[in-house]
Amino acid sequence: MIRAIRYGALGMAAVLTAIFAYTYFTGGTPPIKPMIDIGGPFRLASSKGGVVDSNDLTGKPYAIFFGFTHCPEVCPTTLYEMSAVLGKLGDKAKDFHVFFVTVDPGRDTVEAMRDYVANFDPRVEALVPTPEQLQQIAKDFRVYFAKVPTSDGSYTMDHTATVFLMDGEGHLASTIAFGENQETREAKLRKLLGL
Repeated sequence: MIRAIRYGALGMAAVLTAIFAYTYFTGGTPPIKPMIDIGGPFRLASSKGGVVDSNDLTGKPYAIFFGFTHCPEVCPTTLYEMSAVLGKLGDKAKDFHVFFVTVDPGRDTVEAMRDYVANFDPRVEALVPTPEQLQQIAKDFRVYFAKVPTSDGSYTMDHTATVFLMDGEGHLASTIAFGENQETREAKLRKLLGL
């Protein structure tokens, strides 16, 4: 009986030591690696000219967000909030990019996207897929989008409103939800960038 109590106490001490060590060395922050495989290779036309190839992003963490220029609220708000965090991080995030991928390539030309992202931090770069490329990248990132007719005969788009934070190996590190507070967004970017 005493032996069982002794081993139980030693086991509990080992667990507490491990928890203390983890908290001490990580600041109590849990790892940001979800167990979900999201993302994949892409090569898309850029608002800055040329193309962005995911192979060229190896070793460079980035954020990717899907939307469209006629979006009334979610897209401009998200890009404004991401720009605010980038502005706060300044040169610490000078090589970080936020890629804004249109889910409406029928209206969002490279020129339209260039004009749109000019309203945000210069590290926000628009990407314009062909309809076929859009189907593939949406599948890889598990992004929902759908054309929704409006009463005036035009249309709007429903779409996933999540910012995906990708590590330097192109794997999902974390996400930022629409409406998440500024402090949380900044903490997630700092963690991704190792700041």
